[in-house]
Amino acid sequence: MFLSDYKWKAFLAVALSLFTMVMSMNITILALPVIARDFAVTLREVSWIVIAFSLTVTALLLPMGRLSDLIGRKKTLVSGIGLFIVGSLVCYLAESLFMLILGRVVMGIGASMGQGVGTAIVVSVFPQHERGKAIGSHTTVVAIGSAGGPVMAGVLLQFFPWQVIFLAVAVPAVLAFFWGLLILDDARIGSFQAEDTVFDWTGACLSALLMLFFVLTLNSPFPSENDFWILLIGIPGTLILLRTFIFWELKTGSPLLDLKLFSSAVFSYASLTRFLGFMSRSGGMLLLPVFLLNIRGMNEMTIGLLMFSGALGMGIGAQSGGRLSDIFGPRRFVIFGFFLAALNGMLMAWYHQQTPLLLIVVTLFVNGISMGLWATPNQVITLNATPKSKYGPVGALINLTRNTGNVTGQAIATAVISAVLTFQGFDIELSQVGKMEGSLEAFTLGWRVAYFVIILLLCLSMFTASRTRPKPNETIG
Repeated sequence: MFLSDYKWKAFLAVALSLFTMVMSMNITILALPVIARDFAVTLREVSWIVIAFSLTVTALLLPMGRLSDLIGRKKTLVSGIGLFIVGSLVCYLAESLFMLILGRVVMGIGASMGQGVGTAIVVSVFPQHERGKAIGSHTTVVAIGSAGGPVMAGVLLQFFPWQVIFLAVAVPAVLAFFWGLLILDDARIGSFQAEDTVFDWTGACLSALLMLFFVLTLNSPFPSENDFWILLIGIPGTLILLRTFIFWELKTGSPLLDLKLFSSAVFSYASLTRFLGFMSRSGGMLLLPVFLLNIRGMNEMTIGLLMFSGALGMGIGAQSGGRLSDIFGPRRFVIFGFFLAALNGMLMAWYHQQTPLLLIVVTLFVNGISMGLWATPNQVITLNATPKSKYGPVGALINLTRNTGNVTGQAIATAVISAVLTFQGFDIELSQVGKMEGSLEAFTLGWRVAYFVIILLLCLSMFTASRTRPKPNETIG
């Protein structure tokens, strides 16, 4: 049995927690209209249930990755799971929107601890020649968790009140908590390898503020009439914070993230490739539910089940890409994954109202395969260019790059579609597409323009991926 091997026992602790935390990011989306009705608030107000969780995770990922170097990876993961469970119970018992959002913030703190250390634990317990297998399995869990949220929410909301979804995410978290306490051993999961033991509080605050400014500027939840002021304050504020963060991290003797890692061309190009890759993926995935709901007229549960084909493809791609990387090297599979995504994107760009359902399922499946094929080997390349003593912060950086890439891609896709709709004379929200005469044709044009931008990003990703060939003796992970 595979659990007779310690690496799989440790992996199970990370996998259970990661599955739960990723699933919780989108399990609440389908419940937002019901929650808004129960608390008598607007959908814009209730959307803070999702925003608060995402902002908290993004803002705290880097600090939690560094914290794990100081207090130990076991304590970080188990404490994060514990906080996540507490936050879930607060959400379950919440009798006001404020308490519900507070519970989501607590869940986000716990999730940032779990995601900040999970990659480092998995990479540390597997030997280097099985690194692709380890990261591929890790990515598969992310795929299942992402798809499982909407599916589980769709089923539960058919039969139970919305509060039950927070109990549902707490159950695997409880299992992960006790399994982690029982199994994880700091000596075997790579804890306490950092060369210094000083926590960079200034860097942590600057990092958190930088991420808050960046996310809120690109994906503002505030009323649209404030967009001008948000951009006017957010863009220079983000740039000032970024410059200040870089200056401080290069100056301090105990940085939150060692920016000297970016002096390695392989590390820099791999990080940029990951950012561009998630930008291209998230843009398409944001638009797809709008297309299926408003253009094809499908219900939420059907859409959740349909998108599971993408998660299945991603799991297969991640496992294949990871295991093949262990044998043949990772770079070629990153490039091929983006090439496949670009070809598939050309098909998705020509979706229309009569597009056969089978073609949608197949393209989503292939899109998932391409995602797994490039994402897993890309992480292998990044970690191969990282000293073992820095796995904690770099593991957190890998997850942070995914989150910021997602936010940026969603903002670009939304901006492109909105601009085309406005140019065509439809100054409406995406949720109204298909309900006004002529808006369907305008959205279809915007969809194709957005996918043209996505394909350009994929081509750029192929170029940056081609630059990640390590020089002789450069692999240090």
